Amino acid sequence: METQPILNHTGPLYIGTDWRLHGAAEAVLRTMRRVPVHLVDITALSEFRKDAHTSVHTLRQGKLLTPEQQADPRTYADCIHWCLPGLPDTWNHFLYAHIVAPPPPPAQAQAQPLPQSSSSSSL
Repeated sequence: METQPILNHTGPLYIGTDWRLHGAAEAVLRTMRRVPVHLVDITALSEFRKDAHTSVHTLRQGKLLTPEQQADPRTYADCIHWCLPGLPDTWNHFLYAHIVAPPPPPAQAQAQPLPQSSSSSSL
């Protein structure tokens, strides 16, 4: 069982994310000019969690699990999704808050100068 945090790591961990798909999504977002898109990139942040295993039901580090591995949930269980509340719940809260939040007020085109008082013009 891993209990220590990941320290001094600057790149992707390659724990199970298909970074080609991640890069494709980022490329599409960069081309979007007319539609305001706000992105909170949680992929790398989630992979830095020690409990961010890939699922026993899919792949581990890009390889299909053997039937023996799938039968060993103590070693291969996807605790980030099935065992513990935590980070995925936080991402869901962020998304929900963004969806239900009122839209921001429109930006004013130009600030208007304050009107001058007539009594201050002649002293």
